[in-house]
Amino acid sequence: MIVCGLKLTHDGAVALIDNGRLVFSIEVEKLCNQERYAQIEDTALIEEILAAEGYRIEDIDCFAVDGWGGDDEDALAIQPRLTIGEGHNWLDAADRGEPYRLAVGQYEEQGASDPLLRQWSFEGLRIGGRQLPYVSYYHAAAHVAGAYCSSPFARRGESAYVLVWDGGMYPRLYYYDADRGEFENLGPIFLLIGNMYSLFAQHFGPFQVSGGFAKDSLSVAGKVMAYIALGQSQPQWYDIWDEIYLDAYDHPMGFGNKLARLFKERMAGQSYEDADVLRTFHDYLGQMLLDKLAKKIRRHGGKSRKLALAGGCALNIKWNSAIRESGIIDEVYVPPFPNDSGSAIGVACCAMLTSGGGAALDWTVYSGPEVRASEPAAGWLSRDCGAAELATLLHERGEPVVVLHGRAELGPRALGNRSIIAPAVSPAMKDALNRIKDREPYRPVSPICLEDDAPELFEPGIRDPYMLFDHRVKPAWLERIPAVIHLDGTARLQTVDPQDNPWLAELLAAYKRLSGIPVLCNTSANHKGMGFFPDVASATAWDGVNYVWSEGVLYERESKLAMGLEQQAQAEDMQGVS
Repeated sequence: MIVCGLKLTHDGAVALIDNGRLVFSIEVEKLCNQERYAQIEDTALIEEILAAEGYRIEDIDCFAVDGWGGDDEDALAIQPRLTIGEGHNWLDAADRGEPYRLAVGQYEEQGASDPLLRQWSFEGLRIGGRQLPYVSYYHAAAHVAGAYCSSPFARRGESAYVLVWDGGMYPRLYYYDADRGEFENLGPIFLLIGNMYSLFAQHFGPFQVSGGFAKDSLSVAGKVMAYIALGQSQPQWYDIWDEIYLDAYDHPMGFGNKLARLFKERMAGQSYEDADVLRTFHDYLGQMLLDKLAKKIRRHGGKSRKLALAGGCALNIKWNSAIRESGIIDEVYVPPFPNDSGSAIGVACCAMLTSGGGAALDWTVYSGPEVRASEPAAGWLSRDCGAAELATLLHERGEPVVVLHGRAELGPRALGNRSIIAPAVSPAMKDALNRIKDREPYRPVSPICLEDDAPELFEPGIRDPYMLFDHRVKPAWLERIPAVIHLDGTARLQTVDPQDNPWLAELLAAYKRLSGIPVLCNTSANHKGMGFFPDVASATAWDGVNYVWSEGVLYERESKLAMGLEQQAQAEDMQGVS
């Protein structure tokens, strides 16, 4: 059975599963320098993506569309394409520019007895002038199914818990019974929706919005996670938030603004640092997550020691790590696409499950679009260059290199195929990378390291191929790899197994032989506010680096940009001496 999963709203994507194997998942933002979180507004694009991957509309046995929106008028305020219907919703769409309305499933179940994998069958998906039948599922179901089906638990045929916490939903726990092949809804663990984190944050520090009323922003949460390293936790404030939560909680969608306003009123006349507030609120939610999750699992009898995390909140590496280290469970899995970037995959998994196609998805993280063929911008030279030669350039020149290789990574993290790679030996490198990417100076740069070397440098240093957990840098390495150490002494590590990415492993091994350092910097290769560079043309037209490497060819800028690394490092050394 060939299933095509579709996510039409933000983080739009087209995914294809062919007899249990993920062939590709193409996120719109990774095509042609599209903006981050781009939608599929014209469904004719689906045929273009399928054709580029060698599939025809006639080849597809089932189109599955991700559900969307709430069941009340509040959903309309943040979803301009949405219409609330009786029993299901509608999205405004277009096909070849001609507008139409597309029926879709809802956002989440209406109660614990409502089956997670409820299927709607519709007619009227328009693609290139054709009208096609399709199915739709709850948006929550796509998150849950995508997380479980891509997990090692599914591959091993094991039962597991799945915790989903997305922007518009409460954190809710499910149990997948592998013997019965069914999900059990265990209900919410507390009543705060995921966008609470970003709404609250927009009342403090550099995230503060004018007018005192914040709207949900997809880009804020990641910045807050970095910014909180500037603050100190103040647990005495937990009681204030507990009181407000118990006394003043009303509607989930607006409570983030209300919580921030009432907290400020309680703190009137007292001095506090905004960074401390955000750090403490982060810790407060994380502690609530741990406590309530443990309680829910105990009440269920602890039927599994395995847990998958899904939804946008599963991008929070601090919370992920706290769960993994808590002892509540033995094994935690987070897919590289826990947010809506994985919804097309997830809704295709829903169709796979309901059709009897099994629960285990055969997949690889490098299933995005291929590097597009293109020529470099004017003023660039090119020559053949293997991994060993590129390692030599990194070691001797000490400059960042854009790497575009093979198929792009799934999800929001660059994992070596659409990355800027650089040496980690100078503290100036983090500042240089943030400068050329026009990012805030407190933003971290991530390390990549061969999986076998990770335990020597990091704690816990265990396998983490998708950069979704926290690791502490061991003392012996603090001065040797300063560019990848965050302000709190941690690093968002990506471990590399040669079987997962042979070329990247070869580069790391060659660099280690030259430098004695088994780590390189890794940050995403993209224009600010856009998806990954799709080709050499866009990467060389970007005024960011002097070197771009793609598919065995090194492109070098004739007139070099002044990176400022040497001068900056010297200035920092002088400050250290004084």
